[in-house]
Amino acid sequence: MNGEVEEKLIRVAIVDDHGIVRQGLRALLNRPGIEVVGEAESGNEAIRLAERVFPDVMLLDIRMKDGDGLQSLPHIKEVSPCTSVIILTTYANPAYLIRAINGGASGYLSKETDPDQIVRVVRAASSGDSLIDRSLLQAALSQAFDTANSTSTDDPANMSDIPIEPLSEREQEVLTLMVQGLANSAIAETLSISIPTVKTHVQHILQKLHVSDRTQAALLAVRLKLVN
Repeated sequence: MNGEVEEKLIRVAIVDDHGIVRQGLRALLNRPGIEVVGEAESGNEAIRLAERVFPDVMLLDIRMKDGDGLQSLPHIKEVSPCTSVIILTTYANPAYLIRAINGGASGYLSKETDPDQIVRVVRAASSGDSLIDRSLLQAALSQAFDTANSTSTDDPANMSDIPIEPLSEREQEVLTLMVQGLANSAIAETLSISIPTVKTHVQHILQKLHVSDRTQAALLAVRLKLVN
């Protein structure tokens, strides 16, 4: 034994209607700690794949035949709630990003991004770190805030169907900073705690809110007015 803690294997699914793109992503992700567990070439296939293999992370294209990625996204999250879905597309459209976050996406990447960035985001999705540019996240959360304010919170249909376990005072502080778009390192500096401690708090928050990632935690916090 060398005393090192073995990292969790990240199980990834790839959804794109171009075989060469899927092949390239599979080759890119062929590295220690990551395993590609399935591929699909349409949104409808992606739903079936998610239901069958329950991947930790799914890379999902938008424009595809037989099922658009954004249309399929809520169904993917429904059959596999713990899957962190990262939109990987050629369409760097802010409206798409906001729709993706509201549909359950964890992150949003352009296919023009540096390949190493794709690997970094896959690892970040699995560890609960930040995945979306802070300004873009704030734009999406602003829309969610406006929607929450225009909808009565007294209506049970507008609240989470799953009981949410109360957060500790420290978890509340961490969640507030997550909503502000701060990464783990910035949260650690702000609260004068270690990054591993922040990661522990983030994981507890995700478990208590029954979400797969910090992006969806921030969105739920705004929708349910869990932070000021």
